[in-house]
Amino acid sequence: MLFNSWQYAVFLPVVLALYWALPQKRRWVLLLVASYIFYMSWSAKLMALILTTTATSYAAALLISRAKTQSRKKLWLTLGVGISLAMLFVFKYLNFAVGLCASVLSFLHIPAFVPSLNLLLPVGISFYTFQTLSYVIDVYRGALPAEKHFGIYALYVSFFPQLVAGPIERAVNLLPQFHVEHKPNADEWAHGLRLIAWGLFKKVAIADFIGVYVDAAYNDINACGPMAYVVATALFAVQIYCDFSGYSDVAIGSAKLLGFKLMENFNAPYFARSIKEFWRRWHISLSTWFSDYVYIPLGGSRVSVSRHLANLVITFLLSGLWHGAKLTFVLWGLCHGLLLCLDVFLLPKREKWLKNAPRLKAFIETAVTLVLVVLLWIPFRANSLSDALTIFARLPYALSAPVQGFTVALETLGITSAVLIRIILSFAALAACDAVRRYKGQPFEILARQKSPVRFAVSYALAFCVMLAIFTQPAGTVAEFIYFQF
Repeated sequence: MLFNSWQYAVFLPVVLALYWALPQKRRWVLLLVASYIFYMSWSAKLMALILTTTATSYAAALLISRAKTQSRKKLWLTLGVGISLAMLFVFKYLNFAVGLCASVLSFLHIPAFVPSLNLLLPVGISFYTFQTLSYVIDVYRGALPAEKHFGIYALYVSFFPQLVAGPIERAVNLLPQFHVEHKPNADEWAHGLRLIAWGLFKKVAIADFIGVYVDAAYNDINACGPMAYVVATALFAVQIYCDFSGYSDVAIGSAKLLGFKLMENFNAPYFARSIKEFWRRWHISLSTWFSDYVYIPLGGSRVSVSRHLANLVITFLLSGLWHGAKLTFVLWGLCHGLLLCLDVFLLPKREKWLKNAPRLKAFIETAVTLVLVVLLWIPFRANSLSDALTIFARLPYALSAPVQGFTVALETLGITSAVLIRIILSFAALAACDAVRRYKGQPFEILARQKSPVRFAVSYALAFCVMLAIFTQPAGTVAEFIYFQF
């Protein structure tokens, strides 16, 4: 059940009507049933996996809280974390590991029979597994008590707005919200509806629209010239942002309609002035998860320089693997880790550089960071490592005749003048909204303080654009969210 489908357009209002009609003590039951129905809309078989993960992490946390000795606590922590990670490895990484072993053996000319596995990747497994891991670890650390109500805990794991693509919530934030009574709040409902509309606008009107032209280049490595890959990569940078942040906006907005507050997941990432700042603004729930549960436990920056650099690389290698069991994601994570290592050495010099021209300094730093981030989307989007390396090798040739190459690229990708105008207008709206977020604050909070005519005009214009984008889509072309594959 996709957020951008008619099924969800029916599902959400029905859940809302029943939720606000029920007394507080019965609402968790409705939300749990609704969440499981939402998840089973992909495959009923997947329920066995999420229920197993839920039960084992629930039991591990209870056993940790009841353990009398530290050694017992560590035992239950190891088992709880180990079982969840083992299930994630089997269903997400076993195929990759087997294929990698087969490639290595073949390269070494060692004859061996390597079985072919075709395990189904359960939707959202990376998200809800990380959510359960953080819960068990936080109980072990004493950050919160173990949840005794199994139904409430199961709801924390499976809460449908953020179940399949985040934000990756922390138990400290979300679990207590299931125990308090939520009362109707018209302002929160209005905010939630605007977030849903904005998220759908980014997904349907921008991401899905430009995704066609991205696929035209990346799905046939020999179909386009160098400049076409420059254009396609720039488009993908916007597509991946609008697709994923659009999902997060709909998730946060849907939760607001139910009275829940989810964490912010994106904050104008393409206005970042360094790779470090980019990761503070992009997929915030994941980057803070890796910081709290991987980077800091490894020692963070409070170690020797060499150990600090190793911690950065390890953390981002794991982050790359989290995104997908492919060498392209490993390369993507490694490159980000190395750029962060470089930033460690450049930071003292950057603070002194152009000290008397802060605006010029900010512009140059933002531009350089944006170019680096966009270039590194190439391995993220490429279908294989060889495709990524081929595109990187061809990019310098785009500089030979940029104007002529750009015109040819548009023709090759099928981007007409009308399409180009729509893309430019969409990008301008997105950039303006993020600029407000970066320098002024949350756009919809600012909008809420405006007079009624302004609020209604913006809301209706946004809703009109979403409906126009939906109804002008070809039949049967509702696209899944990109992060569903992770």
